[in-house]
Amino acid sequence: MIKIALTGSIGMGKSTVGAMFARAGVPLFDADAVVRSLQGPGGALVEGIGERFPGSVQGGIIDRQRLAALVLDDPRHLAELERMVHPAVHDARQAFIADHPDAAALLFDIPLLFETGGDDEFDKIIVVSAPRAVQQARVLRRPGMTEQKLAAILERQMPDAEKRARADFVIDTSGDLSTTEARVREILACLGIATGG
Repeated sequence: MIKIALTGSIGMGKSTVGAMFARAGVPLFDADAVVRSLQGPGGALVEGIGERFPGSVQGGIIDRQRLAALVLDDPRHLAELERMVHPAVHDARQAFIADHPDAAALLFDIPLLFETGGDDEFDKIIVVSAPRAVQQARVLRRPGMTEQKLAAILERQMPDAEKRARADFVIDTSGDLSTTEARVREILACLGIATGG
């Protein structure tokens, strides 16, 4: 089994590329989706986050905008939140691996792979990338996103150039989808992974 990490900065196209690998038959672990589940209604982390960050939980539901406002500008608070989230995501990842014992490859979409020092746990690393202007345009189209908020997010992410330098494969997502999909197939072929799609 080849364990492949998929990473890249915000707005680079990780979700789109991850879906392409999944359509090709590679099981996908989406760390962001796991976090949303853990922090969603009835999620395992909701109560603890509410206790640690007063005002971030309303009616048993995390107010993600409020939580972001509480942690993004304070490195200590952000580190505390990460100490709650990362072990839970790691446990979910181990369960995902156990659930796919016969897969030729597994893909793990992990936005902060390098930032959290998790890159040593994978056989191959794919970085999705796009020019800064493309990234900014994509992210600023998201509801509730501002230039200030984007700057705060990018401040805690490793620069794109450094991520590309540490990758085994880079996928440039600034072109059309068919070009990106061709690159996905090329990588799978390079790794000797038969595709189902």
